Amino acid sequence: MVFDFSFFLVLAALVTGLVWLVDARVFRPQRQRRTGSAAGGPPEPILVEYARSFFPIILLVLVIRSFLYEPFRIPSDSMMPTLLDGDFIFVNKFTYGLRLPVVNTEIVPLGEPARGDGGGFRLPSDPATNYIKRLVGLPGDHVVVRDKRVWINDKLQDVTLDGYSEPYGSTPRAQIGIERLGNVEHRALYIGERPSVDFDDVVPAGHFFFMGDNRDNSRDSRFPEVGYVPADNVVGKAVRIWLNWKLPNAPLWDRIGKAIH
Repeated sequence: MVFDFSFFLVLAALVTGLVWLVDARVFRPQRQRRTGSAAGGPPEPILVEYARSFFPIILLVLVIRSFLYEPFRIPSDSMMPTLLDGDFIFVNKFTYGLRLPVVNTEIVPLGEPARGDGGGFRLPSDPATNYIKRLVGLPGDHVVVRDKRVWINDKLQDVTLDGYSEPYGSTPRAQIGIERLGNVEHRALYIGERPSVDFDDVVPAGHFFFMGDNRDNSRDSRFPEVGYVPADNVVGKAVRIWLNWKLPNAPLWDRIGKAIH
């Protein structure tokens, strides 16, 4: 069990709902009997008033965040040029199936992660930490990264070079490549002066291999501190940017509403 925001949201919903329910079933009838009024008698305690007011709001947020969309914040350059440091995005929770909050048990299977998806996941070594990376390897895939190129099951993935990016954050000027992974075409960055982080292994059953689009400036499944991501840690598919806020240039209006590919 992870004591993250979802845990405290569930706890708040349970507490406010329980306070409201106990008052409605037990204490409100007692107040009515004491005053002989069906209108409720004396004013309800302030705790009950707050619980009654906040419970529907908390429950609505819990349902949306647990089963529909969860907001993520991008804290680094690792997914450039697709996502920038300071982007706030929505992750679609129902694309890969519905899961109960906190315990993360799947209750309605709806789909499977696909190669090329921008996926949100809980860091295996610290499930309270969220990551967004590109899904490259599926269970059983033989993934090779060599000289900044990707092979999957002995097939070199297509990349078309497409100019250079401007320096941004911790990322210097870099080569832009249009890469094709499965049915997804996306842009990636390659920093010429940085060595390739090579990799060669088979993705274990029930796990996925993720990489950042900023290939030479990303901590991802190539590194032991991230490693393979268990299927239960995958949160959903990144679908849209709803805000970009990073001082001193915040907000970047042209980022808002942009679809994620």
